[in-house]
Amino acid sequence: MKKKTLVLGASLKEHRYSNIAIKRLVNYNHEVKAFGLREGEVAGVSVDKRLLNYEDIDTVTLYLNPKHQEAYYDYIIGLNPKRVIFNPGTENLDFYKLLLDNNIEYEVACTLVLLGTKQY
Repeated sequence: MKKKTLVLGASLKEHRYSNIAIKRLVNYNHEVKAFGLREGEVAGVSVDKRLLNYEDIDTVTLYLNPKHQEAYYDYIIGLNPKRVIFNPGTENLDFYKLLLDNNIEYEVACTLVLLGTKQY
C-alpha cells in the first residue's frame, strides 16, 4: 500500500538526506508532499515554503532538528497523520509524548532504510 508522505524539512540540495528521501519515495511510487525553507522542485515534487493543509497524510517524515520542531507541533498534529518518522538527529522525547497524546504513532527510524528494507 502506498503511503502519502509529507517530507518536513525538505532541501533542494542533492546531497541532503531529505532530498534523497523525496527521490526514493517517488521511486517507490508514494505520493509525496514537501515543505522546506526554499521553494523549488525535487523529482517532480514541489517543495512548498508555506505550510499547506494537506489531506490524507499517512506519514510525516522529519528532517528538522528538535529545536526547530516545536514551531511545527500544532501543524503536524493538525494533519492527523497515522505516524511520524523521526530520522537520525531528529529524536525528540517531548514531541513523542504529544503525538501519543493525540493518538499518532511515531517511529525513530531512517526513512531511507525503511524503504530499502521494504518496511516503509
